[in-house]
Parts: sequence; C-alpha cells; structure tokens
Amino acid sequence: MPRRYALALAAIGAVALMGAGLAAQRLAGSEGSGRAYRGSPAPAGISLPAFTLRDESGGTVRSAELDGKVVLVTFLETQCEESCPIVARQIGQALRRLGASERRGVTALAFSTHPGDDTPEAARAFVRRHQVDGELHYLIGSEHELRPVWEEFEVLPALDTGDANLHSVPVRIFDASGEWVATLHPGADLSPDNLAHDLRVALG
Repeated sequence: MPRRYALALAAIGAVALMGAGLAAQRLAGSEGSGRAYRGSPAPAGISLPAFTLRDESGGTVRSAELDGKVVLVTFLETQCEESCPIVARQIGQALRRLGASERRGVTALAFSTHPGDDTPEAARAFVRRHQVDGELHYLIGSEHELRPVWEEFEVLPALDTGDANLHSVPVRIFDASGEWVATLHPGADLSPDNLAHDLRVALG
C-alpha cells in the first residue's frame, strides 16, 4: 500500500476514535436532556455542499431541492466487502425505526467513491442486496462529476486508493436548514439506535 494512503487511513481511524470520544463527552455533559447528538458534533457553520447527481434508478438528486429536509450522507463502494455493507444495513435499520411522518422528513444519500465500479446496475444490486432499496439514494456519476463532491466533503475516495475497501465512510447528518450537525463513525458510535436518535434530534 502506498505510504500516503496508509497515512490517510490512519488519520481516518484517528478521527473516528476522536469522534467517539467527543460524542461521549457531549452525552456526559448533557445527561438527562434527551436532545444531545450521540454522534460527534460537527464543526459549526458548515452547510451541505451543492451537487446535482443521478441515483441508481436514473433519477436526478439536487441539493437545492433538499431544503427543509434532514439529509443523511455517507460514501460507499459497491465492491466494498467490509464497512460498506454494514453501514448500508445500519442506515436501513435506523430509517425503519422512524415513524412515517419522521421518515418523510429525511433524505438518505450514499455518494459513490469509485465511478468505474459503481455503475447503475451495480448500485441497484447493492441497495437490493443490503435491503435499502427505496430508502437510500445511491448517487453515481463520472469522476469529473464526483471529484468536486469528494473535495467539498473532504473524503478519501476508493478511486484514489485503488482498493474498494479503503475509503472514507462517515455517516453525516445535516439538519433541515442544511447545516452539518453530527457525524457517526463505523466501529465507534454508528448503530441503528444511535443513528435513529440523531435523525430525530435533527428533525427537532
């Protein structure tokens, strides 16, 4: 593995552990309030980046049309066999914990991290296989279309590492005003219960 990618992955792991610690501190500091995010708090003042991309079914998803929605964002690779299947299933389980009115207020998005692997057919098969068909929009496109999105979100894509299992895979929540409010990390604070809880907090 190239040294730069090893360092990048080490940084991703460190951020995940730090995020879990921050989440624990936040919970401890507001015990009993019932309103704290269980994921790590996001930096203040960062909004959902602008994008227009197709999903696995050929529909167009525009950030400008998500105003008033709580938006869940993650980053996946259809050939990933480690974190991606777990994250997708946990997202599906969290969404199914929400009531019908709550669910209408949430849009869940997965951005491709490898355009070559994430064809429409592969993306459709992925969402079916991991039981998030109709619940998670798998956003795909060319490198030209996706590269600005990766840069805006500051994530490491699988395209750059050359390994389907090696990429950033945070789960971020943006509230109805479009502000980034929390991040959950696989292997640390991400679970269906924690994610459902934080979506409800973001819904207000």
